[in-house]
Amino acid sequence: MTARAEVVARLTGRAVRDVSALAGALDEVALDDGRVVVVKRSDAPGAARAEAAGLRWLAAAGSVRVPAVHGVEEGWLVIDRVAPGRPDPRAAVRFGRELAALHAAGAPAFGAPPPDGPVDAFIGLAPMRNEPATDWPRWYAEQRVLPYLRRAVDQGAVRAGEAVEVERLCERLPELAGPAEPPARLHGDLWSGNVLWAADGRVWLIDPAAHGGHRETDLAMLRLFGCPHLERVLEGYQEEAPLAGGWTERVGVHQLFPLLVHAVLFGRGYAEQALAVARTASAG
Repeated sequence: MTARAEVVARLTGRAVRDVSALAGALDEVALDDGRVVVVKRSDAPGAARAEAAGLRWLAAAGSVRVPAVHGVEEGWLVIDRVAPGRPDPRAAVRFGRELAALHAAGAPAFGAPPPDGPVDAFIGLAPMRNEPATDWPRWYAEQRVLPYLRRAVDQGAVRAGEAVEVERLCERLPELAGPAEPPARLHGDLWSGNVLWAADGRVWLIDPAAHGGHRETDLAMLRLFGCPHLERVLEGYQEEAPLAGGWTERVGVHQLFPLLVHAVLFGRGYAEQALAVARTASAG
């Protein structure tokens, strides 16, 4: 029996019938009772624990569907498999309502990690520290944007003379952030690859970087990397929990952090997008 199969057997309490390789560090595992689970391996310390805690925290809101967590063990995570379907406009409206309900479930503070989640977590392959704070503009600048701006400069993705454009935006965040809102319960890495259109006609979410944040951040990431039927998603969201006026002008502000993360991971192209967003938002 392989290490993956042994982990799955321990965490599910069932015998393993078959293991099939999926993309990256994922495997699909068939159990002897007919169920199918996914096992994921991460070598980054704390990543599996952070993901498991995030999934459980999102599930506790009772809104958007997420895979059940069977267990986490020394870098291994075992969750239910979600049978794939196709994007559907009716499912998109329902997803928008459910996402609004997830956000409304709230968080203790901006930057608050999920219960039992580590302070040092991840967004995709990148580290993301969860330090609670009460003021969103300051927290977003100090705990999200500026740390990745510094890393992007150190790696050469952002030139030293360009960093001032992002720094200038951070200084103006209190006036650009819109009306104050309570901390929302965020998925935190809501790009289209983490949005699963399932065979049951529902939308499921995977791979969270869950934390307390501003609800417009999740919506901005959906727009940044594309989401099928996005306008229908937003329609459902607005029906459930209307966004504050001017939210469309703030989309770039909320996209700045994921763009800088991508600049660090993937290089100059994303840095140029981040700088363009900073210029446009500052000029608004």
